[in-house]
This record gives sequence, C-alpha cells and structure tokens, in this order.
Amino acid sequence: MRSFISAVTLAVTFLFNLFPMHAHAGEGGATLFKNPQCGCCSAYADHLRQSGYKVKEVPTEQMSLIKKSYGISDDMASCHTTLIDGYVIEGHVPINIVDKFLSENPEVTGIFLPGMPMGSPGMGIEKEEPFQVYSYDLNEGDKAISLYAVE
Repeated sequence: MRSFISAVTLAVTFLFNLFPMHAHAGEGGATLFKNPQCGCCSAYADHLRQSGYKVKEVPTEQMSLIKKSYGISDDMASCHTTLIDGYVIEGHVPINIVDKFLSENPEVTGIFLPGMPMGSPGMGIEKEEPFQVYSYDLNEGDKAISLYAVE
C-alpha cells in the first residue's frame, strides 16, 4: 500500500511540474486532457479550434489523476479537463462563457460545467436544460464554489 501511495504522490508531483497550475498556455493555446476513446472530448477540442484556440489534445488513461491534481472533485467532473491561460476549464463549457471568464481574469482556479449535458459543445445539438457553470478556487481551502453563469 505504501508503494502505491508513493507512486500516486510521484505522479501528481510530475503532473504539477509538467503542467503547472498558473503556467500560461500561450496566446489562444489550450491543453485538453481526455480519455483516448472519447469522441465528445475531440468534438469539444474542435469547438475550441473553431473559436480560434490552438488545442493540444493529450490522450491519457489517467484522467482521475489529472482531475485530482487540479482539484476537480467527482461532483465537479466531466469527461475532459482543459488548461487555458493558467486556468482549469472542466467539461463542456460553452465558448462564450470561457471567453468571458478569461477576459475577466478572476483570481480563481477555474470553472466547470458538471457532467455531460446534452446540447453543450461536443454533446449533440438539442439542449435539455440551462447550463450552470461554476467557478472554484483551490486557494480558498474547501474549494469555495460559486455560481459563475447560467446559460
């Protein structure tokens, strides 16, 4: 058990060094972590590309470790995690909300749209209910989560 915990600690440390929380991805750059078999994640990457972002897709079997390293809890999670300009964008957040969020440059860790709601970018055409996008901040201890936007 001790070796397993050491391996997880080493992997998380490696990820933080490889993709630091506030390292800028570059002007219009995004890194999208996804399960290699997930098609909706690639569709979301295309959504970002169509909006002018340069997207690097990183297929990985370690999504739970990625999410944990960026403070994404199970109730916040979606299928992919994206890093843009030092922020974490979790899930199928519509581009207009991503752009608004980035332009405001808030002092939080990121935003998330929990689950995989129908009609969100990459998840089909017909929207079934309003999207609720939340912000979170790891610096606030218990992840001070607040409603960021409803669309």
